[in-house]
Amino acid sequence: MASDSAPSFADIVIIGGAVTGSSTAYHLAKDPAFKGRVIVIEKDPTYTRCASALSAASIRQQFSSEVNVKISLYGIEFLRNIGEHLAVGDEKPAIDLHEGGYLYVATDAGRPILEANEKLQNGLGADIVLLERDGLKQQFPWLNTDDIVMGSYGRSGEGWFDGWGLMQAFRKKARSLGVTYIDGEVTALEKKNGTITAVILQDGTRIACGAVLNAAGASGGREIAAMAGLEIPVFSKRRSVFSFLCKGDVGHAPLLIDLSGTWFRPEGKRSADGQMFICGGAPGDEDPESKSFDVDWDVFETIYWPALAHRVPAFENIKPGRAWSGHYDMNVFDHNAIVGRAVGFSNFYLANGFSGHGLQQSPAVGRGLSELMIYGRFTTLDLSDLGHERVVTKKPIHEANVI
Repeated sequence: MASDSAPSFADIVIIGGAVTGSSTAYHLAKDPAFKGRVIVIEKDPTYTRCASALSAASIRQQFSSEVNVKISLYGIEFLRNIGEHLAVGDEKPAIDLHEGGYLYVATDAGRPILEANEKLQNGLGADIVLLERDGLKQQFPWLNTDDIVMGSYGRSGEGWFDGWGLMQAFRKKARSLGVTYIDGEVTALEKKNGTITAVILQDGTRIACGAVLNAAGASGGREIAAMAGLEIPVFSKRRSVFSFLCKGDVGHAPLLIDLSGTWFRPEGKRSADGQMFICGGAPGDEDPESKSFDVDWDVFETIYWPALAHRVPAFENIKPGRAWSGHYDMNVFDHNAIVGRAVGFSNFYLANGFSGHGLQQSPAVGRGLSELMIYGRFTTLDLSDLGHERVVTKKPIHEANVI
């Protein structure tokens, strides 16, 4: 994939050209108040190993913090209208958005959490319904409800989509608006008195800049921050996704999050051979930093499949299929993204630690970062709660619905 030639100056340099970096570039370029030059630097121009390409690509409003709910409410409206937002000429992108819903299940101990979350979510405009055990059994007759008493189900506005398609649509639209993309790896940041003055690439190219956004993701977000003298608690965590074929009747399944933390959802349409599903979750008690793309089949055999077979008896007999691994840029501080200006800097911005939520949050985060860089403040949705200051002052956001 060819890159554009590198100019010696850019008003804004974005490090990382996957979904968050390209969303920000698009939002900057489309704002009539911004007249500057944007350069996006991407070290993996194939994008084959970025989280945007390897994610399960889902969106939900079922968060417990107001800012995350609002981010996803904007996100679903953006995805529904992506053909209008990101059309290039007569070509309108499609991302196969399927609003199949999320379903969280709970025991008596978890009931108060689901009830409090539902009140917050619907109060902000989400479409979430609480189902008691009988309601769950009626809606999802294939579900084992013996050890659960309630579920929280997104009737609309939640589901899954083509994450690769979204990333490429942002990228293509940004380029059509004049954004320059460069294949290269940033190896140093020049700074002076709390200002980043230039970025240096591996081949020696120096690009002076007015501002820099670190959107490098799991492959280098923490390292880029360290070049500016910052420590951010963001680490690369491997997550494996497994597919399997089920011949049993598990119709109209949402993305279900089990008590164990294992999740599953349907993939594609049912065929004569059965329905394909994908699943994943946390790998267990040990979750070390990892750069490996090897698939951890043991976690499927020992953690995921037993949990799935318990929750859905039809999953006792399945045919495992292909699997792949990618990486979360996990913010181990509070599992929420770090978005905004870095503390101690006038022109260094962070978009790191999305912890698995980057695709669904990219429309709102890209818009917010562009506002912050153009106007010096958030003008639509206030993302201040996700700011770097909370990490520095050790004031985490509590998010109950972490998967």
